[in-house]
Amino acid sequence: MTPNDFRAKWRTEADALRRRHATVDGAELCKEILADFDAVVAAEMEVVLNLQEAAAESGYSPDHLGALIRKKALPQAGRPGAPKIRRSDLPKKASGLRPPPQAFKIVPATPGEIARAVVNSTNGVKR
Repeated sequence: MTPNDFRAKWRTEADALRRRHATVDGAELCKEILADFDAVVAAEMEVVLNLQEAAAESGYSPDHLGALIRKKALPQAGRPGAPKIRRSDLPKKASGLRPPPQAFKIVPATPGEIARAVVNSTNGVKR
């Protein structure tokens, strides 16, 4: 099931329930929706990517991913001369995960520098 199939199915289902003024078992409805969502996620994980697409998602270079396929460290999902990688087999580079941006940078200062900065500070007040 694709994401578009999922949306279409549940929009159609919602319209039918609305037209009939239906009351439903909420738990069963949620269970069915989640089963369909799991099918969408599973289908997305089976998508086969070329090396450029795989590199964009993984954080590794296309050359590195190609080398992993040649070494058989990654399963080949394409054909010889046209390597591809299934999304579920894609390694994720840890450095590809970006840390949250720092709001400010702390720099080392001596106690004397801190005292001087406090004494000389106007704190927004004009002298």
